[in-house]
Amino acid sequence: MTERIATDVSNMLNNYSPSRDFDGLIGMDAHMKEMESLLCLDFDEVRMIGIWGPSGIGKTTIARVLYSQFSENFELSIFMENIKELMYTRPMCSDEYSAKIQLQKQFLSQIINHKDMELHHLGVAQDRLNDKKVLIVLDSIDQSIQLDAIAKETRWFGHGSRIIITTQDQKLLKAHGINHIYKVEFPSAYEAYQMFCIYAFGQNFPNDGFEELAWQVTKLLGHLPLGLRVMGSHFRGMSRHEWVNALPRLMIRLDASIQSILKFSYDALCEEDKDLFLHIACLFNNQKMVKVEDYLALSFLDVRQGFHLLAEKSLINLKFLSTKYTRIEMHNLLVQLGRDIVRHKPGHQSICEPGKRQFLIDARDICEVLTDNTGNRNVVGIFLEVRNLSCQLNISERAFDGMSNLKFLRFHGPYDDESDKLYLPQGLNNLPQKLRLIEWSRFPMTCLPSNFCTKYLVEIRMENSKLQNLWQGNQPLGNLKRMDLSESKHLKELPDLSTATNLEYLIMSGCISLVELPSSIGKLRKLLMLSLRGCSKLEALPTNINLESLDYLDLTDCLLIKKFPEISTNIKDLKLTKTAIKEVPSTIKSWSHLRKLEMSYSENLKELPHALDIITTLYINDTEMQEIPQWVKKISHLQTLGLEGCKRLVTIPQLSDSLSQLVVTNCESLERLNFSFQNHPERFLWFLNCFKLNNEAREFIQTSSTHAILPSREVPANFTYRANGSSIMVNLNHRPLSTTLRFKACVLLVKKIDNDKEEAADRRTTVIPRIRENDKIGVDVPWRYRFQLPTILEDHLLTFQIEADVTSNKLLFSFDIKDNNQAVIKECGVLQL
Repeated sequence: MTERIATDVSNMLNNYSPSRDFDGLIGMDAHMKEMESLLCLDFDEVRMIGIWGPSGIGKTTIARVLYSQFSENFELSIFMENIKELMYTRPMCSDEYSAKIQLQKQFLSQIINHKDMELHHLGVAQDRLNDKKVLIVLDSIDQSIQLDAIAKETRWFGHGSRIIITTQDQKLLKAHGINHIYKVEFPSAYEAYQMFCIYAFGQNFPNDGFEELAWQVTKLLGHLPLGLRVMGSHFRGMSRHEWVNALPRLMIRLDASIQSILKFSYDALCEEDKDLFLHIACLFNNQKMVKVEDYLALSFLDVRQGFHLLAEKSLINLKFLSTKYTRIEMHNLLVQLGRDIVRHKPGHQSICEPGKRQFLIDARDICEVLTDNTGNRNVVGIFLEVRNLSCQLNISERAFDGMSNLKFLRFHGPYDDESDKLYLPQGLNNLPQKLRLIEWSRFPMTCLPSNFCTKYLVEIRMENSKLQNLWQGNQPLGNLKRMDLSESKHLKELPDLSTATNLEYLIMSGCISLVELPSSIGKLRKLLMLSLRGCSKLEALPTNINLESLDYLDLTDCLLIKKFPEISTNIKDLKLTKTAIKEVPSTIKSWSHLRKLEMSYSENLKELPHALDIITTLYINDTEMQEIPQWVKKISHLQTLGLEGCKRLVTIPQLSDSLSQLVVTNCESLERLNFSFQNHPERFLWFLNCFKLNNEAREFIQTSSTHAILPSREVPANFTYRANGSSIMVNLNHRPLSTTLRFKACVLLVKKIDNDKEEAADRRTTVIPRIRENDKIGVDVPWRYRFQLPTILEDHLLTFQIEADVTSNKLLFSFDIKDNNQAVIKECGVLQL
């Protein structure tokens, strides 16, 4: 008796000792703030709250901190840890009811501190706790019977009780009627970096010389707290040399302890959902959901339902992009898990023989299989990132002969990569008959194999190919939805498409050898998009493309097309810039769906008031024009005006209030800008090779724009930070605490002396800005801040505004050029706005 009293007193003293276990946890304050708003501890109602997110994101840690902070405010409290594992490790019960009895018995034994209690029915929990204010944390719930056994209804507990459930399965929470759900998001880049450093270095910053390595590991782990903790502990105490040696393995292999936790969720899936998970991990991560649905329609009973199930279990994220598109996103570590599972799948000897695997992803494995002809019928998909090839790949002419079940072939190369790495020195005997997707950038043959079967094909994507034609004769194309042959400069003709009755997207941009389109296009009753931009030899469109489904038609740079296309009045986007079209049908004013009309300047347009109310983009190329005509100023919805080669134009007057982009090129007499912008969020003023601009015009361009380019020989003095070269360090006065900051940046582009003007004429300079925190710790600037510029004749200044999430007071701005070898960056500057 005395011993028991002493133990109880000791336990009480321990409970009243303030906890320091969770002090300093990165990002925890923000989680607590969100959770407190859901808990509503001042309310007397009984409330159930879900904490939802993927494995390893910190759900249990958040629940522990809550329990530590608030448990003393309740009469009784319990933290039941990892219930799903408890269910799998306890002795097997004869039925579901017995399992519930056992679980409730363990729950009550802990919460009321009665170890050997007897339990014969499930009403005991309500009988014992309905007058008690309790705090219950149920960790890692993965089955509804677990909730039914412990907390089936709120009326089981006394007023003011709170029941917190952590789970990966959102559907489980909703099925139990739990509407207060906290979705745990991934930490920011800087928070993840700090987390990793705490485990790797014992502090929230790295040791000297480890900055870049620590950032690399943080990125590889995809900001997952579990991975940051495990790998931080793994690297702790290692030398820099050991870090460098360990990194390559981390890129392709999961740590065993991380894998065991993540695989628990995978193992709980049914076989079909496991297979869907592997398809996403190996082939379709970061793809649009509607496209992947089409690819997998014949492989799964209900693909969309499968996606939602995986999302509810936090194995993928379905990111809403627009009313039409949702993107499938899978975390880096889950991608690695899926690929490891495929690599070690039993029954296929796949570790040593990659040609027997379901999916091929690793560049070295793919090289081996395609050169040695070792692929067999097990192979369902191949996904090669061409940039990962260290050397040229010579594919055997018989490479695909044994892959009778290959459905997805993806040779993915960057669109702007001009290097050929994939070769077919002996040609290609065949492509598998069951292919649903073929993506082969820079395809090296002039025609597809003569026995190529298109029966199951959903998408053909072969940009920058050497194709002259696809196939001969009439092929079954009933499943085909998308065809993209952009920049296939040798393509002379399209095949008969009369059977492609489900085709939605036909993209032929930059096919400069294409002379005509097949009349069968008129039968494509589901066609949504037709892009013929830059098809400079195309003289006319078929007369029967009055397709009600067509939303988008782009004829930009189709220089020989003279006649306004005979299209449906349902069209939404119509791009006719740099064509020979001069007439617009009077009926266009009644085209209620039309939101964008892009035209080239013609004097005839002023006689067409119905067009002036609709045009959104106007392009003018007139060497004799001395002033902008009055009727141009009256185009009420004009958003973009392009002026090229207007050599006698001296002044640009006030234009439509709707204007937000003015692109002026090679207007050698232009001096004055007598207009102002309205309050548009983004204002583009591009003046390339306009060397006579006066000082007032230059100042206006720089101060009124969000993005601009103009002739200049130096970085303006108003940029607080200036430097020679292509990078600059910025020290902010006050360290921001994870906030979004705006900057104005500029680069001075200098033409290379040895630049061949003719060689560079058709090529563009791409300027890519980047921001790094703490010297090397970085935030990549989004794609929308990358600029493509045509040929410059002299030095030019490019200025632009950048918005970035910043958590450090020390930023390194760097600017890279990916181009035609025509310009270099001489100076750069940054100004905080």
